[in-house]
Amino acid sequence: MIQFENIVKRFRRHQVLKGVNLTIERGHRVALVGSNGAGKTTLIRCLLGEYNCEGSVSVDGQDPRQYRREVLSKVGFVPQLPPPLRMPVGQLIRFAASLCDTDPGRMVAVAGKLGFDADHFHSQPFVKLSGGQKQKLLIAIALGRESELLVMDEPAANLDPEARHIFFTLLAEKKERAAMLISSHRLDEVASLVNRVVEMDQGEIVLDDKVADLVDLSSRLYCRIRLIQPEAAFAKAIGEWGFNGSDGGLVWDGFIAGPDRLRFLGLLSRYAALLSGMEIIEAEDKEPSVNVV
Repeated sequence: MIQFENIVKRFRRHQVLKGVNLTIERGHRVALVGSNGAGKTTLIRCLLGEYNCEGSVSVDGQDPRQYRREVLSKVGFVPQLPPPLRMPVGQLIRFAASLCDTDPGRMVAVAGKLGFDADHFHSQPFVKLSGGQKQKLLIAIALGRESELLVMDEPAANLDPEARHIFFTLLAEKKERAAMLISSHRLDEVASLVNRVVEMDQGEIVLDDKVADLVDLSSRLYCRIRLIQPEAAFAKAIGEWGFNGSDGGLVWDGFIAGPDRLRFLGLLSRYAALLSGMEIIEAEDKEPSVNVV
């Protein structure tokens, strides 16, 4: 599917990529991780044909620079930073759909599932949308088509918890048919989405490892948190996940997407001294899969 062979990229005298070799096949869900400046985004831009580079890049045997339209017709791309487009939402959807010969209605439908009413914002310039609205629309454009390759740079960064759950469910529908390359500077953000981890550092691949593929991307967990005492900072943080408090702020209940479990536990770890108990239960099950008292 994707082949990087001895990729070198320089910006003037600075060598950003230093002989990268990497193969990604259909069914691979790859976390591309590393600190800022590791070379992740540069590698993605070489894959999309945006940069010239030394070595060779191919998608299904085609060079993305030489056959850019053909390659991009197979790719669903979600950038980390939304482009500053002044194009109205409706026109953007029609334009994106025309590039891959897709019904625009499919993109509108995916946007609706994520909580963005594309028809309501039909005439609104893309640049005027909020960060979360932009992210939902870009995801809808990427997933509302028959993509053979999904390339996503911090894709869920601006999504609310409910939209994240829907996003993960949509990814689950494509996991057998497409290759996925998900870039992030934090492994805990994407660990449960992938079955392979590639880590970059200073323009080189320093780790390429398969990981256990045990999490159902469409799963959901019910969580109940009990505190020793109420805490305003905790209430604000857990409230952003859609949790509801009771018993004077001592008990909090809510749902999280299965792939978000590591990210959620990272949040709770910051308030470990406040916790008196926690249970996490698969939403379909009667018995808790994790019970800490």
